[in-house]
Amino acid sequence: GRSVMQIHEIRALTDEQLKEELDKTYREYMHLRFRATTGQLPNSNLPRGVRKSIARLRTVIRERQLAQR
Repeated sequence: GRSVMQIHEIRALTDEQLKEELDKTYREYMHLRFRATTGQLPNSNLPRGVRKSIARLRTVIRERQLAQR
């Protein structure tokens, strides 16, 4: 999917989709970082956006864990 996800898009996902998305986004982030290191990345802001997506995903996952108590 698209690298950078907004919070409302993330909240719309099921728990299963959240885990999947986090996994996918993390892998993409690693790949982007590698490409940035080797100088193959035209837009150096991209990893930052992807990192924010990861943070948002983790936030929503955490919120749901807390809500289940």
